[in-house]
Amino acid sequence: MIANLRLSLRLLALVATLLAALAIHGLWRLFRLPSPWPRLFLGSVARIVGARVRVVGTPLRRDVMFLANHLSWIDILAIAGATGSAFVAKGELARVPLVGWLCTLNRTIFVAREDRLQVAAQIARLRDAIGAGWGVTIFPEGTTGDGTALLPFKASLLAALDPPPPGLMVQPIRVDYGAATGELAWVGDEPGQAHALRVLRRRRTFRVTLHLLEPFDPAVIGNRKAIAAEARARIAAA
Repeated sequence: MIANLRLSLRLLALVATLLAALAIHGLWRLFRLPSPWPRLFLGSVARIVGARVRVVGTPLRRDVMFLANHLSWIDILAIAGATGSAFVAKGELARVPLVGWLCTLNRTIFVAREDRLQVAAQIARLRDAIGAGWGVTIFPEGTTGDGTALLPFKASLLAALDPPPPGLMVQPIRVDYGAATGELAWVGDEPGQAHALRVLRRRRTFRVTLHLLEPFDPAVIGNRKAIAAEARARIAAA
């Protein structure tokens, strides 16, 4: 009973936050100003679902690719709120009602990893984004882990850094849920909707610590596999 009441209150808060953010976002766009509201909205959603985000280190604001370990959909809310980053996401997310549209507001780059015929076009879109100065986040594990160990980093999309655009830096991020990791890591066969409802019914708040690690110049490291290995080693060491 109490859990369902908590769920209802959080859903109402999410709807109210969305409506307010869209109204202000539209006003910003009317005057052709760069809108900060997708970032602020996603950061606010993180807080509504119970996350208390702590940032250790300083995120680069542009000309950066963030490479992060991946535990949950909450990672996206926390990282977007802290950095303003766009994301690389699975193509099927674009077809989810409302969620797909919200992703486009945050300049999400959709990819279909299973469609090898589209790889070149996807890499070109990613190069265009980072060439325009955006901050872009990739989860190179390719899926969510349980938080106890890093999965291998896949280097396929890092082909956009082969060679890297001039001035671009790579900044690894270690995402850490601390004592709540076991409850919040999205692993196994749990459907996404079930995981989201479980989080929204959860009683306690939880700490998400984003360790913004020292950036490095990918041009100095080498090819995409070397870049992936360097980022993974730094996250593991953190």
